[in-house]
Amino acid sequence: MNFDEFITNAQDALTVRKVFGEPFEKDGTTVIPAAKVMGGGGGGSGTDEEGQAGEGGGFGMHARPAGAFVIRDGEVAWRPAVDSNIVIAAATAVVISAIVSGVILRLRSRS
Repeated sequence: MNFDEFITNAQDALTVRKVFGEPFEKDGTTVIPAAKVMGGGGGGSGTDEEGQAGEGGGFGMHARPAGAFVIRDGEVAWRPAVDSNIVIAAATAVVISAIVSGVILRLRSRS
């Protein structure tokens, strides 16, 4: 694959269809799912000591649900997706901080 093909494939990967899913309707409500899409890549070319030329590249992409636009009775509302892993991690950090703070306060009060 040459560099032009590489760039074309990267552009195809980051289309609006990756960000917004197909809308669907149920009971008069239209839902348009949306995602956060990030991508990055790099490439290069060169020759070695023997004069052989080469080129290469790579591309990576990451997508996560962001939420959905909900259309009902002519009104549009944004409904964010809730990542339960982040909620659990935040709650765990708060509990651990409280425990560590309590231990530190007890140790200081004994001194």
